[in-house]
Amino acid sequence: MPKKRIILMYISDVSGHRSASEAIAKAINGLDPEAEVLNINAFHYTNPVSEKIINRIYMSVIQKTPQLWDYLYDNPKVAKRLEKIKDRIHKFNSPKLKRLFDEFRPDAVACTQAFPCGMTADFKKEYASEIRLVAVLTDFIPHSYWIYDTVDYYISPSEEVRSLLIKKGVPAQKIRNLGIPFDQKFNREVRVYEVRKKLKFSSSAPTVLIMGGGHGLGPIKTIVRSLEKVKLPLQEIIVCGINKKLYRSLKKIIKKCRNKIALFGFVDNINELMSIADIIITKPGGVTTAEALVKGLPMIIVKPIPGQEVKNADYLTKQGAAIRIDKPREISLAIEGLLTNQNKLKQMRQAAFEISKPNASLEIARLILNL
Repeated sequence: MPKKRIILMYISDVSGHRSASEAIAKAINGLDPEAEVLNINAFHYTNPVSEKIINRIYMSVIQKTPQLWDYLYDNPKVAKRLEKIKDRIHKFNSPKLKRLFDEFRPDAVACTQAFPCGMTADFKKEYASEIRLVAVLTDFIPHSYWIYDTVDYYISPSEEVRSLLIKKGVPAQKIRNLGIPFDQKFNREVRVYEVRKKLKFSSSAPTVLIMGGGHGLGPIKTIVRSLEKVKLPLQEIIVCGINKKLYRSLKKIIKKCRNKIALFGFVDNINELMSIADIIITKPGGVTTAEALVKGLPMIIVKPIPGQEVKNADYLTKQGAAIRIDKPREISLAIEGLLTNQNKLKQMRQAAFEISKPNASLEIARLILNL
């Protein structure tokens, strides 16, 4: 029997899209060690120069003018105006995709971001290709840039997203409600005592994990200062990602802090850090929230970016797994409120477990292999 060949596509090297793609790749190789999997940053492959420029523009927009991103995100009028530009980009990229597909000869392509999904969907139409295409949504909102007739399957993170996809014209039989893929190590048991011991953390004081995604975004310094006002004993873990400026700044700040704080840059043991945390304060990125849900970790979402983050926050708060705070200075009140209300914390943990999809990566991998 010939080896199965699969291409997985994402954009941006530091992103949830990449983490999701890598999680699927690991799951595929776990189920079928003979399968050949190519995991590729599609934007860098097709437009290496534009990628750097657009990434800088995107980061600038979401940090300085988030209301502009809110206007652009899932706006049907904007999508219609961009249609011709998008078609030209896809046409320009099609020969590059053809070379890639001719050389690797994939049985299936799965995309964890809309740009490579649209590019492959239009390639299929232009070349009458029979490559199977799977769109893997990594947020709790299916924006218009995902919708193409030539997508064979849509992986939905929730029943709500499935319903929205159907409203946008996707046939119900094309949708599989399997969840957001994440590394299976988040399902494994962690030796909590050993992790605490490494950090020199107490087993009795509550632990708060603070994250701002891979780029270390959000009002983290304000959050740390606010947590100093909490009257209860508290321990903090701060993960800055690749944000070296934030790391250097916090290193100075925490010297003056009363709370015990462990500060990290980019780490690969978030599963361990989540296991010893009682609460997470985070950006509501799709993959991070999927990981937190499977850990039953109550979430506090602070000032989500308009667009996908607000939609993710809306879903999580509606389900009872998170609370949203729009004023970072008030985070101390939220933490005190939760830590003095164990029933509320218990309800949030239960809600998180109920909407988590622990086998998402494996089930998505099985679907792709069975194509």
